[in-house]
Amino acid sequence: MAIDIVSRKDWGARAPRGSYSSLSRNKGVKVHYTGGRVEPSIVDDHARCVAMVKSIQNFHMDGNGWIDIGYSMVACPHRKVFVGRGPGHVCAANGAGLNTDHYAVLALVGNSGLVQPNDEMLLGVLDAIDYLRERGGAGSQIKGHRDGYSTDCPGDALYAWVKKGAPRPGDGETPPDPDPQEHPKFPGRLLKYPPITRGEDVRTWQAQMKKRGAAVDVDGAYGPASREVCLDFQREQGLDADGVVGRLTWDAAWEAPVS
Repeated sequence: MAIDIVSRKDWGARAPRGSYSSLSRNKGVKVHYTGGRVEPSIVDDHARCVAMVKSIQNFHMDGNGWIDIGYSMVACPHRKVFVGRGPGHVCAANGAGLNTDHYAVLALVGNSGLVQPNDEMLLGVLDAIDYLRERGGAGSQIKGHRDGYSTDCPGDALYAWVKKGAPRPGDGETPPDPDPQEHPKFPGRLLKYPPITRGEDVRTWQAQMKKRGAAVDVDGAYGPASREVCLDFQREQGLDADGVVGRLTWDAAWEAPVS
């Protein structure tokens, strides 16, 4: 199958704010995920994939202050490959000092919602890698973003596939589901109220507490109701009852037996 390219014009990319740095050859490609929630509905609606790529570009340009989207290419669950910075250009997504060593290919999965890449997405990632090898001098390496950089990216499921050598789906290898006994690393910031703490880490903790039977809304906002759930849980586990989700409380949410 020929690569199904979505050109910058076709996905409505903004023009870069400056000139890219040129890149003729490098070691290969690093695979990424979004690092946030990806709505599973994108699997059934390619228009949502387009909207997501545009939002990522907006965040990179307006939030990070980059000249363009940071990724070289983006693969979606319909085996379509979006041109980001494209071949021959230094990316911005691998981390300071690492962008000239590898291109960056994003798979549209995240740390919640859609976390497991389907076969079409994996094939899209491989199509993007072939494209960067043919047109951008990418070397043979296929690595995860976390290789050489302190990050959870590209997530456990996608990284397991990368560590197996990025096998082509249908060749008998598929990425396993992350171990259900594993839990996300402590995010490094305390979840506490007041003021209200918001974010995907709050949503992750709320979802786990709800699985444990707590009456809590999974809304990503750590307000007074979440604090009460935290206090009850800390008392139950014999932890300091301060209503703050620190490392011990976070770990216990996954590791403590459910009574």
